[in-house]
Amino acid sequence: MTEVNSPPRVGRWTRLVTARPRLSLLAALVLTLLAVLAGSGVADRLGAGGWEDPDAESTYATKALEREFPDSQPNLLLLVDAGDASVDDPAVAAEAKRLTARLAAEKDITGVGSYWSAASPALRAEDGHEALIAARITGDEKEMGETLDRVAPSLRGTHGPVKVEIGGIVAVRHEMQTIIQEDLTRAEMIALPITLLLLVMVFGSAIAALLPLGIGIVAILGTNAVLRGLTEFTDVSVFAMNLTTALGLGLAIDYALFIVRRFREELATGAEPLTAIGTTLRTAGRTVLFSALTVAVSLAAMLLFPQYFLRSFAYAGMAVVLLAAAAALILLPAALILLGHRVNSLDLRKLFGRGAPKRTEAQDGGTAWARTAALVMRRAPFFALGTTAVLVLLGLPFLGVKFGTADDRQLPASAESHVVQQHLRDGFPGSPGGGLEVLAEGRATPAQYASYKERIAALPEVMRVDGPLVKGDSAYFTVQPRGEAADAGAQRLVGELRSTKAPFDTKVTGTAAVLVDSKHAIGDRLPWAAVFITIVTLLLVFLLTGSVLIPVQAVLLNALSLTAMFGAVVWVFQDGHLSGLLGFTSPGSIETTLPVLMFCVAFGLSMDYGVFLLSRIKEEYDRTGDHEEAVRHGLQRTGGLITAAAVILAVVMVAIGTSRVTNTKMLGLGIALAVLMDAMIVRSLLVPAVMRLTGRATWWAPAPLRRFHERFGLSEGEAEPPRAATGDDVPAEENGEGMADASGDLRTIRRTSGGT
Repeated sequence: MTEVNSPPRVGRWTRLVTARPRLSLLAALVLTLLAVLAGSGVADRLGAGGWEDPDAESTYATKALEREFPDSQPNLLLLVDAGDASVDDPAVAAEAKRLTARLAAEKDITGVGSYWSAASPALRAEDGHEALIAARITGDEKEMGETLDRVAPSLRGTHGPVKVEIGGIVAVRHEMQTIIQEDLTRAEMIALPITLLLLVMVFGSAIAALLPLGIGIVAILGTNAVLRGLTEFTDVSVFAMNLTTALGLGLAIDYALFIVRRFREELATGAEPLTAIGTTLRTAGRTVLFSALTVAVSLAAMLLFPQYFLRSFAYAGMAVVLLAAAAALILLPAALILLGHRVNSLDLRKLFGRGAPKRTEAQDGGTAWARTAALVMRRAPFFALGTTAVLVLLGLPFLGVKFGTADDRQLPASAESHVVQQHLRDGFPGSPGGGLEVLAEGRATPAQYASYKERIAALPEVMRVDGPLVKGDSAYFTVQPRGEAADAGAQRLVGELRSTKAPFDTKVTGTAAVLVDSKHAIGDRLPWAAVFITIVTLLLVFLLTGSVLIPVQAVLLNALSLTAMFGAVVWVFQDGHLSGLLGFTSPGSIETTLPVLMFCVAFGLSMDYGVFLLSRIKEEYDRTGDHEEAVRHGLQRTGGLITAAAVILAVVMVAIGTSRVTNTKMLGLGIALAVLMDAMIVRSLLVPAVMRLTGRATWWAPAPLRRFHERFGLSEGEAEPPRAATGDDVPAEENGEGMADASGDLRTIRRTSGGT
């Protein structure tokens, strides 16, 4: 006998979030408006640095030199171009001296010097047509930017016989900050309409498509307010705003897709909206919460690193993930209970004459995702070994990775500060502004200083030593390496300087020293971060599945899914392939913190999709006890959803990847590749192949762990009340016939106890 109706079951959380839906949405609107006000101007308070270890020797030496010898640390350079004339021409020299005096008269600028006042050969180009004026802008990063904005217009451009361009670390960081803000606005303008179009293709209904977009906007605006608050207590990188936009849209859309899809599925079975919301939150809602925790854990690992560049991404990422999940679990149910069946309104596919054909359960059993799962499991060894081999092959370029620092080459080739720094690299002896400084602390005699200077001048990587400049019990030497500021030779020189004996305490700083210390800090903490991510991920996946083997598989396969991303990063951005097409200048290295950042973000997103797939496999296995059928069913029900979510997230990341700043371009395009590889290769081919090979042993756990899971574990369907023969609808979002089929009319297939 078929029982058509099941008693409604509404939990406490459902009652809470749907009790006053209009009030909930009004409160959310007010909070969002407050977030807009609180987050306004956040970009102006963010920094463009943060790659150095605050506890490193180089950081201590830099701060000591800024305190004791502020004029020794120029951060503003004026490139004076005499054209066809010589910089020693009387008219050129007179104009350059006038510019030097004008700069020295400006407020908040100290230590002004030039080739014409110091006659230093390091400040004169080898061809004799260019020379430098150097100065230091004082204050914090925001104050330095304001000073630069004030003085630059009157200094830049043609002055009599010379042309002036502005460079130096202050100019590089200020220009980078400005470009990132402009590029982020453009990326949002690109991503939002394309995302909306894709959501309409997925859902068909314009109303349903707008819901995920609204959740994403709430998460982004809320995170901007959080970042604005954090700037009152700590440094936050401007690069973190890119992650806020990408994850805010991407994850909010993922979570809303999952919840709206399940809600529409429940409505299609004949459930009332309140009952449908209850079932949705008990099933998809739990999975969304679980998924958000796994992503947040991966991002939280960046808090273990001392560089505020990485910590900023942890702040932004954790905030946006938790806000996206909260909005999806609180605001979205309120909106859905008000919409009810109107969530399917405004089917835009009718404008193009597209309908969703009715399908039978037998037909659905032969859909693309079901056929893919069946094929993969029939040829499991081939797909497991073949896919693994391809992923490993794609990752091989990463074995040749070279780590470096973020410099002006992050900027477009036409950026003024990049042009100036490139002139210095190409035309000036050594690397002006890129030398090493040795801080000497402790009283010493002139003879001792002279003896130490001779020892360091004799080092093979040293081109020239200047100094010492003495003040009280402190002094400093400037050491110019033979090569570029942070190449392998300069990094070796850092170690040689630190091991050179002296009758006083010495500390080494400079570009190469900061890089050496940054690599050391990351290397020290990387194992702890890996252990943290691994242990917490294993625990969370065990709570989801109750299996010992599946969590291990999840960690290993997720890590394997990232190989293509890391290989592409080195092949493209380090080695310079496709640099012309993508519009960037390759520095010949990868900034030290970027692989850590990309791993944490991409690993978290991979786990996000992994949780969606595993929750459905677990639900079906609990229902039937048939391992292979559970894998097939799980892929059939989530393959289209995961692919659609991955494509949408990839669109957002590619929009971020259109940035003119190389690090942002690398982050966006690299993670887009990782997301697509994970959804289309790992989830579709490798996971079902491996699970077929491990068979029923996949679900094994020792008795104590089984009891632990029975008490504390979670699976998507475990709390759902039985619904005898109410139907097992198969919406197009789940049958996976592709994005075009993903938005078809929902079907209800009645089952009887005797069969279909």
